[in-house]
Amino acid sequence: MSAIHTAPRTRSAPRGKRATNLTLSADVLEAAKAMDINISQLCDAYLRDVVRREQERRWREEHAEFVNAYNATIEAEGLPLDEWRSF
Repeated sequence: MSAIHTAPRTRSAPRGKRATNLTLSADVLEAAKAMDINISQLCDAYLRDVVRREQERRWREEHAEFVNAYNATIEAEGLPLDEWRSF
């Protein structure tokens, strides 16, 4: 009979879901539970949306100078290859 050896697990970047603690208003928490609302799923979806919107806002802020310069160039010079456009 041969022994099965497994390599020790190493910690890598977290994936999937991870437990965390939240502090919520007791009355809202009780009402949500009474309505069978999946609190973890709801919090995850809302936080994901907030993070996405914040990432978009930061991208617009970080790239505003370039976008404005590009738009000014298009306004002054027109679209590249515009003279060959057939529509």
